[in-house]
Amino acid sequence: MPVVLITGCSSGIGRAMADAFKASGHEVWATARKTADVQALAAAGFQAVELDVNDSAALEQLAAALDRHGKGLDVLINNAGYGGIGPLLDGGVEGMRRQFETNVFSIVGVTRALFPLLRRNKGLVVNIGSVSGVLVTPFGGAYCASKAAVHAMSEALRMELAPFGMRVMEVQPGAIDTQFARNASQAAEQVIHESSPWWPLREGIRARANASQGNPTPASDFARDVLNAVQKDKPPRLLRSGNGSRALPLMERLLPTALLERILSRRFKLNQPL
Repeated sequence: MPVVLITGCSSGIGRAMADAFKASGHEVWATARKTADVQALAAAGFQAVELDVNDSAALEQLAAALDRHGKGLDVLINNAGYGGIGPLLDGGVEGMRRQFETNVFSIVGVTRALFPLLRRNKGLVVNIGSVSGVLVTPFGGAYCASKAAVHAMSEALRMELAPFGMRVMEVQPGAIDTQFARNASQAAEQVIHESSPWWPLREGIRARANASQGNPTPASDFARDVLNAVQKDKPPRLLRSGNGSRALPLMERLLPTALLERILSRRFKLNQPL
């Protein structure tokens, strides 16, 4: 029975992937930050682990538990993350730091902690990126930058892990039916303030927070795509799944930059002087 560990399984695509892999016969170690979510995962039959992906001590404990389990690790899915929305300068350095700690730095931390177990099984590392790392939008600069970094790290890791017989696959979701938009909207409302120079454009910020939920693909469909790709003899280097996951990168590649910026500025209410 292959062993897979998935971070960020409290809801959304993390939980959907956990369900899909469990149904296919994998032994699923599912992590979440909150105790109640861990209890729900345990009740559903997963090897549930309470984990803050930025806690180095907790990562050491997780690696030790997996080592005692004695089966190594076949697949690691770095899924934990969140989307910070709002003007880049309003969030400032601290906003960027929070975004990168969860979406970027944790991938290095988790993968490094579990590297010996993955090496033992010549395992696969799956990093969940986003099409937002390809098509950059206003009011999502920190999130887009973090997902662009995920892409760069995945490219480097693929080459660096190859000598050990390990593989790396990056996944770039499009619009998936999860709580992402609601969480992004709540985060945006905390950033939007009358003192901001962008206060007159607050409806554009709200539009960006909700942009990921335009005709979203069910999370179960996304999870099935990831499972099918992982089970291939040669998993693809890059998997795109979900509404817009192919069209948006195609726009970025084919449209002149000036035209694309005009389209995005109009979409998010930035085509007016302040």
